[in-house]
Amino acid sequence: MRLIVGLGNPGAEYECSRHNLGFMLIDKLARQAGVDLKRRECRALVGRTELESCEVKLVKPQTFMNLSGDAVVCLMAKHKLSEPAGKLIVISDDLALPFGKIRIRARGSAGGHNGLKSIIDATGTDEFVRLRIGIQPEHPISDARRYVLDSFPRVAIPHVEKILETSADALRAILRDGVLKAMTEFN
Repeated sequence: MRLIVGLGNPGAEYECSRHNLGFMLIDKLARQAGVDLKRRECRALVGRTELESCEVKLVKPQTFMNLSGDAVVCLMAKHKLSEPAGKLIVISDDLALPFGKIRIRARGSAGGHNGLKSIIDATGTDEFVRLRIGIQPEHPISDARRYVLDSFPRVAIPHVEKILETSADALRAILRDGVLKAMTEFN
């Protein structure tokens, strides 16, 4: 069993925000697998399925971004996943990466992302796979918090769909081929 956790904020007002790319990718994977994310476990919406011959649980924490680690640790304990390495994949947006760029890492710092920081603090380790999706604009921004919580402009939606499709392919590659090979292909 692997946990695939998409980071985001619950609520309709955040549904299409840049900070919810993790949620958006989980929703896309769930649709493709024909699975509903209606079951509530550990303050998260979850759906169990199989991807690339791996049993996975698709997860959208409902704790808001800054407390994502609470849901992750609870799910790890519930499913007896003592170590996140190899069993936990976290999907997040990344303001430091150019818009649409994908970066896969086997471990690392939070990089200023509060959701990743929460998971690192709660699990006590940074040894888990992360798939980061760039949201950095081509122009300077004065208020990063407002920018990440704003919705994508309508003209960007077709591009966001392509980014999500590529990200879904990258996630499948992680499961099928391993992190190193997926990094070579998608970073």
